Amino acid sequence: MLTEDSDLRQLLSNSRVIAVVGLSDNPQRPSNRVAAYLIEAGYTVVPVNPARAEILGLKCYPNLRAVPERIDIVDVFRRSEDVLPVAEEAVAVGAGALWLQEGVISPEAVALAEAAGLKAVMDRCTAAEHMRLFAGVVACAVNPGQGRA
Repeated sequence: MLTEDSDLRQLLSNSRVIAVVGLSDNPQRPSNRVAAYLIEAGYTVVPVNPARAEILGLKCYPNLRAVPERIDIVDVFRRSEDVLPVAEEAVAVGAGALWLQEGVISPEAVALAEAAGLKAVMDRCTAAEHMRLFAGVVACAVNPGQGRA
């Protein structure tokens, strides 16, 4: 599991396409704010939510298998108990990394991803880590002004 700043920086630097699983169309939800930040930071964000056709002006996909391009990072906004099937799907599509958002804990999903050769990050906010590592900002896009949330 990636925990060192240098490893996180390298992953974020070498990635372009981030599939956000569980992306909400509600701008007040953390997933929506983080995805909007990632778009502003220059990433190609791919919404994955079977209940929506479009989020943030982007075509939404029902699952990772439906995404037509290679996924560098699968960024997961799901309950911890719902993550293992997402990890299995990330492995099946050949994603580069599985990133479990802050508060999402699944050692089983991380182990599965790593055993298949994916990089893995657990319990960290992609936006907060990007800001911290590249912009020198500590506040998380999820809760601006409150640090890590």
